[in-house]
Amino acid sequence: MAQKHIVLRSNRSATGDIFLGPTPTEAPSAGIKVDVEDLDPAKVGRLTQQRDVVAVAPSIPMKLVSPFDVTAQPAATSSWGIAAVGADTTPFTGAGVVVSVLDTGIDAAHPAFAGVQVVEKDFTGEGDGDQHGHGTHCAGTIFGRDVAGARIGLARGVTKALIGKVLGNQGGSSESIVTAIQWAVENGAHVISMSLGIDFPGLVAELQADGFPPELAASRALEGYRANVQLFERLAALVRAQGAFRQATLTVAAAGNESQRNVDPRFVIAVSPPAVAEGIVSVAALGQSPQGLTVAPFSNTGANVAAPGVAIVSAKPGGGLQSMSGTSMATPHVAGLAALWAEKIMGVAPLTGLQLTARLVASGTMTGLAPGVDPVDVGVGLVKAPQA
Repeated sequence: MAQKHIVLRSNRSATGDIFLGPTPTEAPSAGIKVDVEDLDPAKVGRLTQQRDVVAVAPSIPMKLVSPFDVTAQPAATSSWGIAAVGADTTPFTGAGVVVSVLDTGIDAAHPAFAGVQVVEKDFTGEGDGDQHGHGTHCAGTIFGRDVAGARIGLARGVTKALIGKVLGNQGGSSESIVTAIQWAVENGAHVISMSLGIDFPGLVAELQADGFPPELAASRALEGYRANVQLFERLAALVRAQGAFRQATLTVAAAGNESQRNVDPRFVIAVSPPAVAEGIVSVAALGQSPQGLTVAPFSNTGANVAAPGVAIVSAKPGGGLQSMSGTSMATPHVAGLAALWAEKIMGVAPLTGLQLTARLVASGTMTGLAPGVDPVDVGVGLVKAPQA
């Protein structure tokens, strides 16, 4: 039975190894090519033998990393995460850095985005805009301007944002995510922020609806899950290799909200795709407590870094502010910090993805975290803004 597949190709057909970096004979226009084809198992096997094919994976459902405690903010209140990561004292603003948010879209008319060139592209078929509010909230945390005197954005000097609407009322697919990443890279994104994950139960249900018995549906879903993790890893490797001679791009993604530490301390889930893929910086969520910052009960374990993700105030579609909690809210903090580090690096040297990742991750600290926080839950710890 034919199934829709994502075929990731490297235009660098001169070599079969994308991890070696550019060869002297390659043209600087070499890059990434994404195709979507209906393939049967035999065709998949033949495609993987082609030298320019980097990965082949079935297109599977993707879903929002749904936030918790969504509440309107009647009074203008600055987000506590700004000071927690040191963005209130940094001399950097993200000036000259292009940020991409792949989410539910954006309310581009919100006052928080005044002065920002917002480039929208819809990958859902629903049209531009944000019917959910999640994408607008995330974008506000990254580069939102002050609203009624309340500071919500880390990198207020960002003047160009690429907004890919990849999640609609019916969710999205790995096909749209991969295509949107390619679009963001081709349009000059230095930082890509994603607060979404693979919908494994949705994939099993989809296969059963197509006539697969439950056991076979689960097996095929596991195969698709594994293939998509590899797909995102290979895509991240291509983006990293391309950054050696074109645009350097760093991708950050939410670790996921499936853990339930408040129900049972043992109820801890590992980082979910695409954040789990090598080459993507995964983000855990922190909340406030009298003893210091603590891991949010919903935050998945095994993340690379951590950032504020509980009761985060940011932009609300239609105007005003609202508070949300989730690793979805922690991720844009890290994206905003990446923009600040990118500006700092570009001020003294050419920007590379390796250097940006290294500087961002090296800023992580356990200082300020509550006693007993497990490093497995927070990676290198709370990432911070450059101070000089």
